[in-house]
Amino acid sequence: MADLMDYEQERQALVLEAQITNARKCSALPSAFVCEECDAPIPAARRAAVPGVDTCVSCQQIRETQNHLYAGKA
Repeated sequence: MADLMDYEQERQALVLEAQITNARKCSALPSAFVCEECDAPIPAARRAAVPGVDTCVSCQQIRETQNHLYAGKA
């Protein structure tokens, strides 16, 4: 016999599944073949794994580090 906790856990599982599905939707943007920062070729595996990618791994790491370091600072 199901109780309120069972129903809530089932609801949370459905919400989580919907959120994961939404996050995995493919981007409408095509992936670039060349990095927009350094003009290095972007490997096919990266273009397939990250739809809409426009930078190589190195430049993306630099971009994320800068965004993290300068976030909220004016």
